[in-house]
Amino acid sequence: MSEPTRGLQRRRFLTGALGVGAGAALTACTSNEPAGGSDAPAVAPAPAGANSEPGRPVTIGFSAPAADHGWIAAIANNAQAQAEQYPDVTLEAVNPTNDIAQQIAAVETLINRGVDALVILPNDGSQLTRVGQQAMEAGIPVINLDRIFDSPLAYRTWIGGDNYGMGVSAGHYIGRRLREAGVSNPIIGEVAGIDNLPLTQQRSQGFADALATYGFSVGPRQAADFTAQGGQRVMANLLQAAPRLDAVWNHDDDQGIGVLAAINQAGRDEFFMVGGAGSANAMREIQADTGVLKATVTYSPSMAASAISLARLVAQGRGMSDLAEQEVPASITLASATITKENVADYMHLGFES
Repeated sequence: MSEPTRGLQRRRFLTGALGVGAGAALTACTSNEPAGGSDAPAVAPAPAGANSEPGRPVTIGFSAPAADHGWIAAIANNAQAQAEQYPDVTLEAVNPTNDIAQQIAAVETLINRGVDALVILPNDGSQLTRVGQQAMEAGIPVINLDRIFDSPLAYRTWIGGDNYGMGVSAGHYIGRRLREAGVSNPIIGEVAGIDNLPLTQQRSQGFADALATYGFSVGPRQAADFTAQGGQRVMANLLQAAPRLDAVWNHDDDQGIGVLAAINQAGRDEFFMVGGAGSANAMREIQADTGVLKATVTYSPSMAASAISLARLVAQGRGMSDLAEQEVPASITLASATITKENVADYMHLGFES
């Protein structure tokens, strides 16, 4: 489902994602003034004018995998909703597909149409690197969304979530909570995604590293497949193997529907759980506070809306008005926030339906 207008406006020009003001960059260091005096600015000021001001009309091509997962569906909805906020943007979205060859062919169609910019969430970053580079060589800037291409020659800007940071956020929440409860040797379970994916490996590494700062380690760990069915199967197995748990991190809230079903079927409630990604389902569960799910760490599909905003600015030859630099950055990594009962109302508008 697309986000409410309030949520779109809140992050429309990426000020929330970046949190960088030009004023700090313009502050002169008075102890190292040039011989000419202190009137010279430290850097040239950014061009005046808000990014909301209309620019020349541009057409942005968009390609993403098929919406067979709540998060992926939200990616497409966020991109469409953000494009509709701009009277100077026409969005050309090709049919979503999980077939690599079909996605390559669809992107090549957009290149041949001569779109002004491309936003691509590849099924596989490695296998779509060539077509990304093909677009760049044709003079079409590419905003690479989330799954990164193998070469920076294939994209103008990358924007995506912080997989390692997700693990760190989950690990710190669990570590702090267990330490505050006085648990000295906790048994901490982990339900991962797909183990051969780098993103899963990064999430697990961040989780282990954060827990290590408390003197804790990961206990029983099993990988599912980012589906509710897989989550239910794997969690049932993990519960059978671990007669006692103190905490569990599940990497993915879509998968978490099955994970929670297995927990409820087993009648286990001696532990608390943290989810991953920030689905609306998980947020409602956290808000109700009637089960084991107490938090989730974000990997928000709102990044697709931000990618459309970036593509628009790059295609129009504009920078970001809140930054001192003339150009849009080459890389933007979104932070992973921890959503709990205390702050869930602030994030509910960003939630996606699993």
